[in-house]
Amino acid sequence: MATNVTNMTLIDAVRAAMDEEMERDPRVFITGEDVGVRGGVFRATQGLIEKHGEKRVVDSPLAEASIIAIGIGAALADLRPICEIQFADFIHPAFNQIVNEAAKMYYRSNGAWSVPMVIRAPYGGGIGGGLYHSQSIEAFFAHVPGLKVVVPSTPYDAKGLLKSAVRDPNPVLYLEPKKGYRAIKGDVPDGDYTVPIGPARVAREGRDVSVFAYGMMAYYAVQAADALAESDDIDTEVIDLRTLLPVDKAAILNSVKKTGKALVVYEDNLTLGYGAEVVAIIADEGFEYLDGPVKRLGGPDVPAMPYSHPLESAFMPTPETIAAAIRDVVAY
Repeated sequence: MATNVTNMTLIDAVRAAMDEEMERDPRVFITGEDVGVRGGVFRATQGLIEKHGEKRVVDSPLAEASIIAIGIGAALADLRPICEIQFADFIHPAFNQIVNEAAKMYYRSNGAWSVPMVIRAPYGGGIGGGLYHSQSIEAFFAHVPGLKVVVPSTPYDAKGLLKSAVRDPNPVLYLEPKKGYRAIKGDVPDGDYTVPIGPARVAREGRDVSVFAYGMMAYYAVQAADALAESDDIDTEVIDLRTLLPVDKAAILNSVKKTGKALVVYEDNLTLGYGAEVVAIIADEGFEYLDGPVKRLGGPDVPAMPYSHPLESAFMPTPETIAAAIRDVVAY
């Protein structure tokens, strides 16, 4: 375990994880649109082609189905592909490859074949990306047994979870909150460490209400909780789910048992978003612990996040709207 730490951004931590995994295992390679000389549209792979060579950092055609298909084939040939989808919005042409092939390969072969691949995709709003560059796609894929779905909200977790994803014997969809790429900073140990896929993280201890979130919303929820502790004397517990599939039921139920009140926050459309599953878990297995109804805070049910900055801001939950929702839950 490394002892020295470096303060870095979320995207720096993603890049560090890929760099170290490529050094550790010569089977690891990266492919995707503009991942090579350009270093990716967000510069997540910047400098890696110069260090590891063009055979291990491979620019792909603008064809997401082929990016994933190549990754599946490479994984079946005992390589360890990291496939970048430039924006999560672009993943839909590869839906069949991910859901019907990668996720089911181990099951359909009775354990004879595994698909050790990572699919990285920046998701969510907050950068003025508009219609095709701001979607949250986690609910589609968290419904699929055979996949793991991971969403970090801190640089520490971004590095450790990505390393675990690369080493996992089966496919991992690794979603990165692009709004947080350079906005979220934190200390990251130098050198090798991993964060296990599956367990949630208690981002903030509290006694009055539980907030469940992931990605950028977990980061915002902590900000909201800290502000409420000073302004309203409300002590909020924030659970960063980190892994959406498999979901950490124990962490969810333990927190609700402790506080008796719950709010689930996500930036996807409210109806049938991932937070609905968290609410269902609490209603099904934690109802006896509740002192009030479980509430959700999400985006409005409109077809896409607007390009207009004021409308985008109205779509996305913020620390302020999260704080208001927490007040409502506590007051019930």
